[in-house]
Amino acid sequence: MKLLIFGGTTEGRLLAQEFLARGDQVTVSVATPLGAEELSGLPGLELWVGRKDARELEQAVKGFDGCIDATHPYAVLATANIRAACEGAGVPLRRLLRPESRAEGVIPVENCTQAAKFLARQEGNILLTTGSKELAAFGGVERNRLYARVLPSHESLSACEALGLPHRNILALQGPFGQKMNEAMLEQYHIRWLVTKDGGAAGGFSEKLDAARTMGVPVVLVARPEDQGVTMEEILKEAEQWRR
Repeated sequence: MKLLIFGGTTEGRLLAQEFLARGDQVTVSVATPLGAEELSGLPGLELWVGRKDARELEQAVKGFDGCIDATHPYAVLATANIRAACEGAGVPLRRLLRPESRAEGVIPVENCTQAAKFLARQEGNILLTTGSKELAAFGGVERNRLYARVLPSHESLSACEALGLPHRNILALQGPFGQKMNEAMLEQYHIRWLVTKDGGAAGGFSEKLDAARTMGVPVVLVARPEDQGVTMEEILKEAEQWRR
């Protein structure tokens, strides 16, 4: 069976390993070189690195027996483009979606723009852990208050500089991080507010929440986009139908 998996997430890597072990021909498409690093060392795996637009995606999926969208739960545009491409090419698609986390005592917001409006009226330093693509939404907040934890890539650093963040406020690190590491950052940078998305267990979400509670830091949680999907176990079972 010839499979195409989108996304360099933990689940995407595990799926690639499983299907390769079953003797399938597996290609994984990731957006960045960092995603490719996470998949290094898997013998027999073909890797595509770089973002594709809708037209490129439709051409890319042709010839595969099935596709799996294992991108991040907040990757709305990528998911929409993948779905359209598979529908256009007539290729079966399954969306792998991490279960939502239980988060009590947080400040819920619909998006990063809403988070920024709320925080602009508050006082104290803010740790942003929502990714470099969301930084522009915080343009109305004082730059000295903003600390951005982003991936160590040129793209992420460029987004930080475009926002005008002081370089001392750029924390270029690759997670997920344990509770103690999160606590150390909150203490080191005198963080008063933590902004995050629900990245699930694989994204270290509970460790962020536990660290914030321990340090007495309120959490502003950006809601997940509406989406439907299945678990990794369900995908492994359903994909057997593609062999027939």
